[in-house]
Amino acid sequence: MKFRRRKPRETIDINLVSLIDVVFILLLFFVVTTTFTRETQMRVDLPQSVTGASADDVDKKHVDITINAEGTYSVNNTLLADSKLDTLIDALQKESGGDTSLPLSISADGKTPHQSVITAMDAAGKLGFAHLRMTTVEAASAN
Repeated sequence: MKFRRRKPRETIDINLVSLIDVVFILLLFFVVTTTFTRETQMRVDLPQSVTGASADDVDKKHVDITINAEGTYSVNNTLLADSKLDTLIDALQKESGGDTSLPLSISADGKTPHQSVITAMDAAGKLGFAHLRMTTVEAASAN
């Protein structure tokens, strides 16, 4: 049996303008309050080359990375097989025993490529070393 309606059906409209306003306000809120990940940065305090090295922590164990002019690495006077980042990270972990609070010094030849020094700093940063030093020699006096 089919019944007839007395009134024709009304069309229902949903007002989307208010919904769009709320979505934009939420989007603005999330963009403003979101903290983006910062790239890891190592703070490097370069020593002054006028007075030379201080002897305050000579007794402590330390890790020393030496880089020659060709970019070959040596960790605590142990020559590494290759100059890859993974090899350097493994050698640093082995020498430090996992203790990243040890002081780490990087000694590079004056003609060492910058990339080799950056690779050493990157390896130290990935392992979490906090005390990083760059060694220098005392400048000759200009007499």
